[in-house]
Amino acid sequence: MTITAESQSLLLQLLDPSNRANPYPAYSRIRECGPLQFPDITLNVFSSFQDCDDVLRHPSSASDRLKSTAAQREIAEGAEARPIGPPGFLFLDPPDHTRLRKLVSKAFAPKVVKALEPDITALVDSLLDKATAAGRFEVIDDLAYPLPVAVICRLLGVPIEDEPQFSQASALLAAALDPVISFTGQAPDSIDEMFQAGRWLRGYLRDLIARRRSDPGNDLMSALIHVEESGDQLTEEEIIATCNLLLVAGHETTVNLIANAILAMLRHPTQWAALSADPQRVSAVVEETMRYDPPVQLMGRIAADDITIGDTTVPKGDVMMLLLAAAHRDPAAVDRPDEFDPDRETIRHLGFGKGPHFCLGAPLARLEAAVALSKVTARFPQARLAGEPQYKPNLTLRGMASLEVAV
Repeated sequence: MTITAESQSLLLQLLDPSNRANPYPAYSRIRECGPLQFPDITLNVFSSFQDCDDVLRHPSSASDRLKSTAAQREIAEGAEARPIGPPGFLFLDPPDHTRLRKLVSKAFAPKVVKALEPDITALVDSLLDKATAAGRFEVIDDLAYPLPVAVICRLLGVPIEDEPQFSQASALLAAALDPVISFTGQAPDSIDEMFQAGRWLRGYLRDLIARRRSDPGNDLMSALIHVEESGDQLTEEEIIATCNLLLVAGHETTVNLIANAILAMLRHPTQWAALSADPQRVSAVVEETMRYDPPVQLMGRIAADDITIGDTTVPKGDVMMLLLAAAHRDPAAVDRPDEFDPDRETIRHLGFGKGPHFCLGAPLARLEAAVALSKVTARFPQARLAGEPQYKPNLTLRGMASLEVAV
């Protein structure tokens, strides 16, 4: 266990937006330090594949931040427990997580997701037609962003024409997932904006739910309203929190997955050509992207009891920060970890989580990425990078703001 000025400095480097283009050397140096413990801020940082996997599987690994020592201390000092309302089920534990996830899971069942494939294919074709006609291709604006936004809006029942209204709020809430408080003990400068965005988005969803009550559709929001009205254990605040979670998580991560895969293949042109020639390779490309350049770079858990991970004892209430991007390039778990190679014999990653919180939307994300990547390589077999990518400041949901491609 290492606690040095250097290790603290490395965590701060991760927060520095200037390192977004290539954070992997910093992740490697942190991993070489081994598990890090910071008792003063009740933080434990794990970066090896085995340790991160063990935390995600541990029965006393919790997701509700109210179980943390830091949160309980804030509440004791007068802070509001849930300042913008209850969280989505991703940030809850059983029994509430189990109950809410079960209600939503029907919308993401394999059969339901598979039925979306024709519409996803048609949408991708339409987007690529526009890019072809324009004679240029900007990965984020022309494909990676509009595709998952359209899909999640349709699933939830959110009008796609409202997208400009909620995109800014969604971006702020994605940034709110960065572990600024956990790493520094201080709130980010934009904390008030984040709270404001969260309240605005909940208000928007509350108004939309009122419209769906009087005019229900064939969508998840209408289905959740029906469950609530039938007397099941579901409140309007839980409907709002669930839709909020799915709206943000349902597109931010898939945007990153599609764009990261395109960038990795364009930096390895033989891989672009190989997928263009053989669309059956696409699943391996998606999984290797999830390992090599994951859309979700880290995730947090709370120790619900004193637990032991490897040789590290974590006190009850401590935060456990899992650096997935470091774990995925752990040479103890992955051969040639810094190489992008969809042909590797085994592709192991934790990008969709493990255990009861395994990503509900994984089948949908995989389908959207598979259709987008197989179509774009077939449509533009001679594509090449037209400039270096520009990155958003986000650490947790690290992703590009723009990526120009010559076709």
